[in-house]
Amino acid sequence: MTGRARLALVLRSLAFLLALGSGQTKLSLSEVALQAGVSRPTLYRWFASKGELLDAFGVFEHEMFDTGMSRATSGLRGTEKLDAALRFIVQYQQSYSGVRVVDIEPEVVIAQLGRVMPVMRARLQKLMPGPHGAVRAATAIRVAISHYIVRSDDGDQFLAQLRHAAGIKPNG
Repeated sequence: MTGRARLALVLRSLAFLLALGSGQTKLSLSEVALQAGVSRPTLYRWFASKGELLDAFGVFEHEMFDTGMSRATSGLRGTEKLDAALRFIVQYQQSYSGVRVVDIEPEVVIAQLGRVMPVMRARLQKLMPGPHGAVRAATAIRVAISHYIVRSDDGDQFLAQLRHAAGIKPNG
């Protein structure tokens, strides 16, 4: 198995452990190594600390999000493309079951959100032309972040809020 394949296995294993949840305990590198089928020293060769592992997981999640967003909006234009992007955001966030990184390591997630929000806003703004596109995109991203931090199981309400922020009328 190549180093990149093993790295992907470690990151998928981390995702699995996060989905299982670990209650109030913090994430253990030993658990991640065990789940990934690698030794702890091997894991430490790739990641010097839990922080580096969580940062790599953030990059992994970002790539998964970008790939999914591209698929969801492929071939669409205008409002249809924007609405598909918003539906994907809801689906993506609700695909998490159990505990998420924010539940285990909130300080890491808050720092990552500070870096990723401007990127997300800029990408969404490209789908929102017009004089208020920047404000609408920023508002929609803040709604999405709020739903990520304080989880809601009401996907319809989440989507309605995103559509409102983006300026999409309820019936079209």
